[in-house]
Amino acid sequence: MADSWAKAINADNEISPEVIDKWFQENIKHHEAKPKLAKLHFFAHEEVTADHPTNLLIAPANTGNIASTQFGSTYVLDAPLTSGSDPTSKLVGRMQGSVSYVGQAEPVLSVSVHFVFTQGEYKDSSLCVLARNPISQKYRELPVLGGTGAFRLARGTAVGNTFTVDSEKLNAVVEFHVVVRHY
Repeated sequence: MADSWAKAINADNEISPEVIDKWFQENIKHHEAKPKLAKLHFFAHEEVTADHPTNLLIAPANTGNIASTQFGSTYVLDAPLTSGSDPTSKLVGRMQGSVSYVGQAEPVLSVSVHFVFTQGEYKDSSLCVLARNPISQKYRELPVLGGTGAFRLARGTAVGNTFTVDSEKLNAVVEFHVVVRHY
């Protein structure tokens, strides 16, 4: 599946405007290219209170009225993605980006994250998610708005589900089912 991606890298393993242009010329000719479908399943391990946190508060809310929703707080994250729910499962990538609590009446995140794949078929590729994430709901639909590498021109959906949560320590494992079309 990722064969056309491998052809879009030059001999020095670099991406350049010329390499990207050539890829488009060879793969997206007059909208005749056939999209591929990828279905992915993985888990993100988010830890706020660990010795080496994966989610770091960078902008606390500037109000005293945030007890239930954290409205106004912003975190950056760099959390491992694994093939299973156990943190010792096979590492497949990282979830990197930022989240801000934007709901006043309920805990809602504004999410800007990248699923960066470091192993397997999609190594050195990423997916970009920009979404509203109402974290109190069991399942949340998050749009995939693009990607890099094997996921160039990706469009699709990531469904998030809080698999486990430790409310006291603010640590969670989030399960993702992702379906994307890409070229």
